[in-house]
Amino acid sequence: MPLTAFPTTPSPLAADGLAADGVVSGVLPRSTWLLLLVVAGAALVAWLVAVAIGTLVRRLAGSSPVAADLSRRGRRPLRVLLVLLAVTLVLDAAPGVGDWRDVVVRVLGLALIAVVAWLIAVAAFVVEDLALARYDVDVDDNRHARRVRTQVTLIRRLTVAVIAVLAIAGMLLTFPAARAAGTSILASAGVLSVVAGLAAQTSLANVFAGMQLAFTDAIRVDDVVVVEDEWGRIEEITLTYVVVHVWDDRRLVLPSTHFTTTPFQNWTRKESAVLGSVELDVDWTVPLEEMRAELDRLVVGNELWDERVVVLQVTDAVGAVVRVRVLVSAKDGPTLFDLRCHVREGLVVWLQREHPTALPKVRNEGVAGPDTAPTRRPAAVDGGSRPAGAQSGLFTGSQEARERSRAFTGPSEAELAERARLDEESREQPSA
Repeated sequence: MPLTAFPTTPSPLAADGLAADGVVSGVLPRSTWLLLLVVAGAALVAWLVAVAIGTLVRRLAGSSPVAADLSRRGRRPLRVLLVLLAVTLVLDAAPGVGDWRDVVVRVLGLALIAVVAWLIAVAAFVVEDLALARYDVDVDDNRHARRVRTQVTLIRRLTVAVIAVLAIAGMLLTFPAARAAGTSILASAGVLSVVAGLAAQTSLANVFAGMQLAFTDAIRVDDVVVVEDEWGRIEEITLTYVVVHVWDDRRLVLPSTHFTTTPFQNWTRKESAVLGSVELDVDWTVPLEEMRAELDRLVVGNELWDERVVVLQVTDAVGAVVRVRVLVSAKDGPTLFDLRCHVREGLVVWLQREHPTALPKVRNEGVAGPDTAPTRRPAAVDGGSRPAGAQSGLFTGSQEARERSRAFTGPSEAELAERARLDEESREQPSA
């Protein structure tokens, strides 16, 4: 009889072997469950080791701010890194797992690259924080500290961008297809760079402008500036834009190219101390010496004044008013603004209280109108010579001046009377 005629029922021993190496609960083989348990145990052990390392670093650091900062920032990436390493080592060492292991190991490799980049970024941040800790901006003359803070902030942003780009490149190079396409990508890099430069011309201009602002010391974080007719402080400088904290708590966001192509005022370019002016229009009768004494009383002893400059000058005296300019100084821009307001208000109150007549007014003096009788000129003596005390002018004071006047106004009344008298005498002579 053929062998195929007999039924093929498994023996009890074979059934036990199938249960040992086959499907458990109809889901996964028993060896797979054991591998998952080993992976979980390895991950737990790695996590505990990372916690122990963090605790040890914190205890050894003591009062060191660098170690404390490193422990605080690197605690999470270190734990993730150790767990990923443990899982990857266990999966690589496990034989006969299946095709799914290669996929999982590839994903774990990409995650490892990302976590390593995270740790490098943490180390860069700790170094930059150490550099910032050496420069305190909470002082009066903090120009150099603000310059360093601005540059370190931009370097930090550049560092993160470079690390991210390198991490992404490392992830792509783990794929064979990406490595094979590397030659063609490098060959077409010139064309791609030209196309990308034309497409992102504005963005690249802002990036280079941001770097120029950081390293040419044109503006720094916490500088007091006047831009777009707004007064405020530089709050943030990025690679593409600058944030100005306006005095009324608004935020003015400007592209970096604005500060490299448009003029603006920087009140703290060299030092924080600045000068400010207060201008008042007053009447010509204002007592200037008393006004200077009042200015000294308002400024001397005031905590807003830095004891450098206090001056009162008359800068203009044309028309109906006299322009008085007060020049005062303060340690920084906001303090100067408050000091100017205080001086302006004090002088206005002093004028109202002590010298109300010195307040600006408009005068309207009476002048001769068309109905007013003309002023008679003094009579000439000595045959046309000018009278005593008279001054020679264009039309008065001499015979030549009177001849010149006659060409514009005609003969005077005296000359007309003289002519009438001569005519009368000439008419009387024939009759006699």
